[in-house]
Amino acid sequence: MASKAGIEAIARESYERCHPGDSFADLLHRAGFSREDRFLRDQWLDYARKQAEQASA
Repeated sequence: MASKAGIEAIARESYERCHPGDSFADLLHRAGFSREDRFLRDQWLDYARKQAEQASA
């Protein structure tokens, strides 16, 4: 199982590849104020967990 830092690294790389001009760090900051960004953050982290699970299988 990947560490929290590893999962965040996968999410960061994937998010920033799909959202040029925005950063995962900015999304994390906005998630503190916005329910929509909190949901988006959680979706990217879930995606990263699944990617990490598939890589370790």
